[in-house]
Amino acid sequence: MDTEFPGIVLRPVGTFKDSYDYHYQTLKANVDLLKLIQLGLTFSDEKGNLPTCGTDKHCVWQFNFRDFNPNEDVYASDSIELLSQSGMDFVKNNEKGVDASKFTELLMTSGVVLSDNVVWVTFHSGYDFGYLLKLLTGQSLPNTQVGFFKMIKVYFPTVYDIKHLMRFCNSLHGGLNKLAELLDVERIGISHQAGSDSLLTCSTFMKLKETFFDGSIDKYAGVLYGLGVENVPTSP
Repeated sequence: MDTEFPGIVLRPVGTFKDSYDYHYQTLKANVDLLKLIQLGLTFSDEKGNLPTCGTDKHCVWQFNFRDFNPNEDVYASDSIELLSQSGMDFVKNNEKGVDASKFTELLMTSGVVLSDNVVWVTFHSGYDFGYLLKLLTGQSLPNTQVGFFKMIKVYFPTVYDIKHLMRFCNSLHGGLNKLAELLDVERIGISHQAGSDSLLTCSTFMKLKETFFDGSIDKYAGVLYGLGVENVPTSP
């Protein structure tokens, strides 16, 4: 799973318990204010096999939402410029994009969320889950990390963040593109398009699990990089 959003425009001021609290309050302030632009979903089985949807080609889903309008809404200019360079057509999104409320109704009844049988794989995904929770609940994010993770546990019972997994692979570093390059995983599609990024996330996760974790990573579930990482295991 991957999302595209208008960047980071707010930094909270005040007293924070620790850096994790500061990171979460930054996340909350921005997600509460801004609008989701794009969502990418790649579905696979536990071996990484992708659906074909009755065709001879593999299927990946990318949803462009109509709600964000750069002429009216707040955004970080560097983020929107990057998305534009990656092929994002904001005018087309406004005219023909997905209605977020209708999408939420379908997602809630799809069996994809609120299911113990679905494993969510992401990369540095605090903001991704923040925007999805805002979409699903129609509300601002919880005031605390504890509340945030309780909601994640309800809607997305099993979550893996590849950026967190990399902490236990000494030779690995960098962002998703760099990691894929190090693991010799080929990208299909355009970087900073949520569909392509979600597919690369899926493929990279499968290669990482096979190469560094002997296929067993259960104990690393439920941690998002940069958030709530206290009291987690320190070795595979």
